[in-house]
Amino acid sequence: MAEEKAVSLTSIAESQKIPTKEFEKQYKDHLSNYHDWDQKDHSDKWLLFKENIGKRLSIDEVSISNGELYTIITNKAAKGGHGSLVAMVEGTKASDISAILSQIPLKQRKQVEEITLDFCPSMESASILSFPGAEIVNDRFHTQQLVSDAVQELRIEERWEAIKEENEQVKIYREQKKKYRPKTYTNGDTKKQLLARSRYLLFKPNSKWTISQNQRAIILFKEFPRLEKAYHLSMMFRSFYEYSVNKKQAKLMLDRWYAKVEEKEFDSFLTTKEYIQNHEHTILNYFTNRSTNASAESFNSKLKGFRALVRGVRDRKFFLFRVSKLFG
Repeated sequence: MAEEKAVSLTSIAESQKIPTKEFEKQYKDHLSNYHDWDQKDHSDKWLLFKENIGKRLSIDEVSISNGELYTIITNKAAKGGHGSLVAMVEGTKASDISAILSQIPLKQRKQVEEITLDFCPSMESASILSFPGAEIVNDRFHTQQLVSDAVQELRIEERWEAIKEENEQVKIYREQKKKYRPKTYTNGDTKKQLLARSRYLLFKPNSKWTISQNQRAIILFKEFPRLEKAYHLSMMFRSFYEYSVNKKQAKLMLDRWYAKVEEKEFDSFLTTKEYIQNHEHTILNYFTNRSTNASAESFNSKLKGFRALVRGVRDRKFFLFRVSKLFG
């Protein structure tokens, strides 16, 4: 492949101490077919590979350079390799994305059965416009992250209270010309440390806790019963994904979770519950094929890795040409 040749030639250039800029210029102008590329003129605005469309797609955004975002549509069947890139469009505006995708014949677009995404409204709108027969699926892991964030919000609230309490104690002791020594628990943590070090255990089911995390959790839940209730709400939501076998059962489990959230009346969970209810249909679509947007996240990681390999993006069009050779 042209890209493999480019990488090996880069190694040769470095070993023979050929100036990097001169070598890159030679590769761009003579060793590759960049100047004959049929998408060169518009490549920094959009790329399109009609032949790569498939029944199950992913859509996501990625930053190429300087925070500039591109929307990327990939074919899950290609598993992140050659032929996985369907389209790449500058920005995240629905009308821009759908305008490029409309160049694919409608007959082909109607063959798309499913497209996964991560709650981005513009991408959902573009998907509905471009793939009229596709089922929209909001990603499981982004949905779970919303619930985990609700737990973390409560933990952070408690931590700020602990910091405030410690500041007040330090002030009192200072006035008495004494040195303040915070209380430590049996595992050696202070209250502030206990809350800071509990971040990761609150993401995991207790079956995956280490011995030290289990000890910390016992102390944490005894000192902060609100966090224990929030943690159980989070694990109950996790069970909704892990144990539901179809949409009907998933809906019943989700309704039970809604009821539990309303019982506890935590503001962060009530907000999350309302957001999930607003996207319930596309969340439940997960149970058709249990598809996630992991392939899109993996593809984005590959792009970032390639960007690092070529030491950044100095010429955006030429970088995208190289991307097209790898994934187009």
